[in-house]
Amino acid sequence: MSCVNLSSWGQACSMLNRSRSSPSLLLLHPTRPVSFSSHKRRRPSSVAAILTKQESAVNEESVKPSFNFKTYMVEKAESVNRALDAAVSLKDPVTIHEAMRYSLLAGGKRVRPVLCLAACELVGGDESVAMPAACAVEMIHTMSLIHDDLPCMDNDDLRRGKPTNHKVFGEDVAVLAGDALLSFAFEHLAGSTVGVEPSRIVRAVEELARSIGSEGLVAGQVVDIHSEGLSDVGLEHLEYIHLHKTAALLECAVVLGSILGGGSDIEIEKLRTFARYIGLLFQVVDDILDVTKSSQELGKTAGKDLLADKVTYPKLMGIEKSREFAEKLNRDAQEQLVGFDSEKAAPLIALANYIAYRQN
Repeated sequence: MSCVNLSSWGQACSMLNRSRSSPSLLLLHPTRPVSFSSHKRRRPSSVAAILTKQESAVNEESVKPSFNFKTYMVEKAESVNRALDAAVSLKDPVTIHEAMRYSLLAGGKRVRPVLCLAACELVGGDESVAMPAACAVEMIHTMSLIHDDLPCMDNDDLRRGKPTNHKVFGEDVAVLAGDALLSFAFEHLAGSTVGVEPSRIVRAVEELARSIGSEGLVAGQVVDIHSEGLSDVGLEHLEYIHLHKTAALLECAVVLGSILGGGSDIEIEKLRTFARYIGLLFQVVDDILDVTKSSQELGKTAGKDLLADKVTYPKLMGIEKSREFAEKLNRDAQEQLVGFDSEKAAPLIALANYIAYRQN
């Protein structure tokens, strides 16, 4: 795949260029290990208010006029919200299910589940076969947010404009709520997916497990934690963190949709590459927003990476170079969709632009 000019970005795409040893591997593995120093019943929120004017303008910028991105996102997000609400009901023990639902139904743009559904439909599948997987991905994403906000991690008080889970339910219940969402995600994927060959369901479960384990999301989290305060962190090290911590679950969402939708191995791998690009793009944009937007605009604490002395793309490359890098990642991602039906690919093209130009 194409990549950023190394003379301009100092090998910012080095890991994206490396080939995997097997098509089934979810993440790119570095040629050498990364080293670091030790150290009551809620209803889903509407997504309509979340999409800004700049984001809804994606329709005019890059896809056919007949495709309305804002309408698509609202409809898909509402479908996901209904499915999540039904999947995680309020029952005994009430406290743990209240805590699970508090964060799971707190709103958000539902980018990951919508990516899953869009990938499924792109390869010819129906939304219904991918909905359990889309919900499973969102459950795990929510788990990661609950745990990430804990005092022992990022110690954050605000998430999606509301007090974080542990601020409402206490640290003990917050940990357990995350654990419960994690385990139920696999139960829901395996037990509620219908109309799909069992072998594809097993493959989807394996993909999901790998994406969040010790060589996936957790790997990115651990390296990120132990990189705080280090002065010699380079772009390759930063890329490792975000390909695992952020891109892994976005990639998984797209791959699950393409697997369950009946995609061929070639289609699945093209979509995997697309998702890896937008996964890294998501984090580059997140880093930019963290230093350019307020807490009110973001719905979470702004500037916390700077306060924690974390390495970010703006810190290593500057704001303008980071924006140029984001634009390059967006172009490279969309190149992976060439050859697919253009109308069916329109949602993924629009989602890539949404991620690139989002304001929160």
